[in-house]
Amino acid sequence: MRHRRPTRRAGGRPTRLLADHGTWQLDHRPESAGDARRISGRFLRDLHLGEETVHVALLAISELVTNAIEHALPPLTLHLRHDPAAHRIWIEATDGGPAPRAGLPAAPRDDDEHGRGLSLIAAVSEAHGTRGTTRWACLTTG
Repeated sequence: MRHRRPTRRAGGRPTRLLADHGTWQLDHRPESAGDARRISGRFLRDLHLGEETVHVALLAISELVTNAIEHALPPLTLHLRHDPAAHRIWIEATDGGPAPRAGLPAAPRDDDEHGRGLSLIAAVSEAHGTRGTTRWACLTTG
């Protein structure tokens, strides 16, 4: 049986969290990439996943959220789902669609390193893609 426990959205608004998946509404601002890492790190560690799995998942989460902040319109929602039977984590960042121009950078960057986020997602994920205004990645948990 899955139990529900209350949690808070990144912006402080209450939401509900199921034992093996979570959804968080994130503010559309550069600091939300850090909020997503912090919230997701706690969530993934509560699932008792290995530290390497958590690290790789946080990298993918950070890249998907950063991409949404820099290139899309609000709202921004992060979805995580753990499928223990299949040994997978599904990560999704849903946004409000393409922005007419790039937003503020979510992190300081060197122009040589900008634009590699989706390459990183491809390198660490089993599969990844886009569905409507959702970018997703599927990671193996071991």
